[in-house]
Amino acid sequence: MKIIQTLVLTVEDKYALLKLWNAEYPERIGYKNVFELENYLNELSDVKHFLIVNDLNQISGWAFAFVREDEDWFGIIIDSKMQGKKFGTLLLDELKKNYSFLNGWATDHQNDLKRNKEPYLSPLGFYIKCGFVVNQNIRMENDKISAVKIRWERR
Repeated sequence: MKIIQTLVLTVEDKYALLKLWNAEYPERIGYKNVFELENYLNELSDVKHFLIVNDLNQISGWAFAFVREDEDWFGIIIDSKMQGKKFGTLLLDELKKNYSFLNGWATDHQNDLKRNKEPYLSPLGFYIKCGFVVNQNIRMENDKISAVKIRWERR
């Protein structure tokens, strides 16, 4: 396994990431097709991608960082077959090398289902273990997601 950093995703990457996104994130925030995912990514500023790939260049993890309102934000997805094997930590460590601050949203409940109808487990404990601070006073609440803001700062 290795991490590839890129500013541009190939068409093949986008299809693999769509599959990963729809398999691992709550079904309510899934995308119908690659064009919807592209539209989301195109709305972000200064995006940098970090892909975990195996020897066959198959993607099993993805982190992306971007600028929103003059702050660095991120998203991360790990294939469920790879979770618990330090790949999420590996991706976060790579992000931390490249950024002094990282902001994100994390669900703090177990109410969402993935596309396969399994529960989407809150990643909040993972982020706290990795040095993120939870700001319970800042939430994103809409018809697609209920999440709390998390933030990491280099010390």
